Amino acid sequence: MFDKGFFSLRLGLPIWLAAGLLLVAGVAQAAPEIESWQTPGGARVLFVPAPEIPMLDVRVVLDAGSARDGDQAGLASMTAAMITEGAGDWDADALAARLERVGAILSASADRDMTAVSLRTLTRQPALGTAVETLAAVLTAPTFDAKNLERVRDNRLTSLRRGEESPRTVGQKAFYRAVFGAHPYGSHPAGTPETVAAMTREDLQAFHRRYYTRANSLVAIVGAIDRAGAESLAERITAGLPVGQRPPPLPLVSDLAGATLEPIPFPSTQTTVLAGQPGMRRGDPDYFPLYVGNHILGGSGLVSLLMEEIREKRGLSYSTYSYFLPLAQPGPFLMGLQTRNDQSDRAREILLGTLKEFIDRGPTQEELTAAKKNITGGFPLRIASNANVVRYLAVIGFYGLPLDYLDRFTARVEAVTAEQIRDAFVRRVHPERLAIVTVGGPSERLSWARGD
Repeated sequence: MFDKGFFSLRLGLPIWLAAGLLLVAGVAQAAPEIESWQTPGGARVLFVPAPEIPMLDVRVVLDAGSARDGDQAGLASMTAAMITEGAGDWDADALAARLERVGAILSASADRDMTAVSLRTLTRQPALGTAVETLAAVLTAPTFDAKNLERVRDNRLTSLRRGEESPRTVGQKAFYRAVFGAHPYGSHPAGTPETVAAMTREDLQAFHRRYYTRANSLVAIVGAIDRAGAESLAERITAGLPVGQRPPPLPLVSDLAGATLEPIPFPSTQTTVLAGQPGMRRGDPDYFPLYVGNHILGGSGLVSLLMEEIREKRGLSYSTYSYFLPLAQPGPFLMGLQTRNDQSDRAREILLGTLKEFIDRGPTQEELTAAKKNITGGFPLRIASNANVVRYLAVIGFYGLPLDYLDRFTARVEAVTAEQIRDAFVRRVHPERLAIVTVGGPSERLSWARGD
């Protein structure tokens, strides 16, 4: 769900010591208490004090993901890439030098729902002041230098060309188009060679003016400062943003009308198989039954049903998986594998057949008990560092989840029943209406996927 946190020697602590201290702190407080308020300028703030070591993690998220690109695919991502290439009085080299001197790390990225700008710094001075000043400038006063734009554009175009050589990337893009069609989620966040090549400096500036606002921002803070310090920090970071307003909700995601199959020829010895449909959104009432059920189906690695049927019993694929990716609107439910070209039809048949059987019968009590132990037993490690906690805060705030979400997580997992899982999968997952994409080998439509 989240990127793993990392620690740099530049932060002034040995990597093993920093990781160990945060691990102890995270396990000791498995469900941190979240404080929340709004800045005088209108930005929402979520804060967890973590006084154990002198570090601070800040993550500013905005409703400015690729779903806001309009007809300029890649605009949100290019804007995020450019804000760290010069801001205020500092060009890209000067920004990098400022952060290097104080051992801070700053990054920006965009996915389908949000843009996230993250900072990690020591809380001692001058590190904290320099890092926060730099973050504020990057957010509020990027220069969008024309020369740097051409360099970033060239890098993006190179990356897009390389993606065309990857069957997994080709398949993912085709899968999202098949599942979401003309919905904004159907477009890849990185854009296309055509849209990226046509993007202008003025386009980036306009996107920044529209979406980088206080009303559209959430500040997540975790670290060794108190509430008063966090309030001051959040205001300093966002004060230079215009007040603005939240964008309207995204369009609804439509269910698929029926099964589709898109075989994509590709010069490889392996075939990538992807199958799925719209799944669930953040805060979905079926979230926990679907989450626990998918853990049994294909989300638990080697002990999942898909791995048992496809890898262990038949040796058709080294790895196979399934997951739900909840977004502001229902994101995808996706199953996938890679297999030899001559085994692709058989592997796909087992993949889809295992899903259908799971929906028909639901999980056994033994499978459910094992899944709950695995999920709840590993949960403390998922919030065992400040970097992980700040990412959770950003998700909780951005999607309007309850502030006790982390505190209640394990109890809600434990409360899931086998009947709830079966009921949720019967209502929400439809094997007869899957979008299937294969990349690599010849493929024929399965008769039962057509409903024959």
